[in-house]
Amino acid sequence: MSENKGYWIARVDVSDPEQYKAYVAANAKPFAAYGARFLVRGGSFENPEGSHRSRNVVIEFPSYQAALDCWHSADYQAAIRLRAPVSVIDLVIIEGYGGPQPGG
Repeated sequence: MSENKGYWIARVDVSDPEQYKAYVAANAKPFAAYGARFLVRGGSFENPEGSHRSRNVVIEFPSYQAALDCWHSADYQAAIRLRAPVSVIDLVIIEGYGGPQPGG
């Protein structure tokens, strides 16, 4: 049985979109190194329950461990220092589910 994928689920409010671009440029290296793949990157959304932020992101990694390792990497920690002054983020790093699905 293969290892479950890992995911970052992020909700973000950006106060300075121009400065945020520096974070986006800096996160490219660690995301590539750890096999990240964007499944959701902004886009239209509805928020029928609970709270929300203005931007939603879901990133898939080849494994839960890769998702954790990416966040803890020196390159990503450097990117955080660019993002932190110009945004507020809620981030969950979660293991994917590989079990049975409804109706199947």
